[in-house]
Amino acid sequence: MKRTYWLDLFTGATWNEFLEAGGNVSGFRESRWTTVQKIKPGDYLICYLTGISRFIGILEVLEKPFKDKSQIWKDEEFPARLKVRVIINLTPNTAIPVLALRERLSIFRDLKSAHAWTGAFRSSPSKWSNEDGDIILNAIQEAKENPIERPVDLRKLNYRPKGFKSKIGTVTMPAPDNEEPGSKDNKSYTDHTEVQYLLLKLGSDMGFEVWAARNDRGREYRGKKIASIPRIKSELPNQFDEATNRTIEMIDVLWLQKNNFVAAFEIESTTSIYSGLLRLSDLVAMQPNVNIPLYIVAPDERREKVISEINRATFSRLTPRLSEICRYISFSALRDKVKQIESIVQYVKPEILEDLSETCEVNE
Repeated sequence: MKRTYWLDLFTGATWNEFLEAGGNVSGFRESRWTTVQKIKPGDYLICYLTGISRFIGILEVLEKPFKDKSQIWKDEEFPARLKVRVIINLTPNTAIPVLALRERLSIFRDLKSAHAWTGAFRSSPSKWSNEDGDIILNAIQEAKENPIERPVDLRKLNYRPKGFKSKIGTVTMPAPDNEEPGSKDNKSYTDHTEVQYLLLKLGSDMGFEVWAARNDRGREYRGKKIASIPRIKSELPNQFDEATNRTIEMIDVLWLQKNNFVAAFEIESTTSIYSGLLRLSDLVAMQPNVNIPLYIVAPDERREKVISEINRATFSRLTPRLSEICRYISFSALRDKVKQIESIVQYVKPEILEDLSETCEVNE
């Protein structure tokens, strides 16, 4: 008999709270009750840590669903509940990165965009195919018997912005910023130029043609002008209407291959982080079927702000939602990766961006 698998999403915090409470009750939001009622005793829950994108365990459902509001989790009730037992339990360091199973899981097949696979992790519980479930179960069993330690970014593990239900889905309500929106000091300007230069040079070294926003080409990083980077293009291909082309021309960094867009990057080193998001939002609004992987690159200390802002209602009304197709890259992660691959950069593929970046989606 084939087993039924369901995805069960956790943050690092909610996973720890689940285990500390005994590891015998898993819960979901009230809005997921209809789906939870479809889960049967004997079904398996695939446990996935959203912040670090890793599979961490397997739970077996023991009884029919029930509702209960007794406290297990600190920040939310998750009243749609299931009695479970832990079949396999890994640690965050030994948990399996989803991208390690890229070649085997069906969620990576026939993607309409580079980040489309993240849609499979937008809400839980959600039913998964027997094929993918078996692959993940076997991989977790193997990881239990032969663990591989992989470093974990504790900020990614422990933080997710709180989502609020709305008519258009789950959105965030960012806290007010105490600084003056749009302010730009000398450090922000210097950081922006450095990161822009690193992204342009990285793309060029990987063999791509690159594009820098026209108004940035006179900038210099360590005595080297942006305009002097090899393979920088003077004109972009006219694939879209005039309004779209003008929007694309203002994007900080583009990678291209034979006139096809490989990736688009907006760098946000200022307080407001709004201009880049609005530019990407305009692009998606005008070309909803655009198939360009989008990235917001921002300082480490702005990470929470970026993820909160990108899930605001105004960006969540887009089709697709901006958070579904735009990922976050931290300044430190970019700098570290550039140093790490310096000697082999010509052999590196654009898939490196998946490992370098993280999702901006808030899970339901």
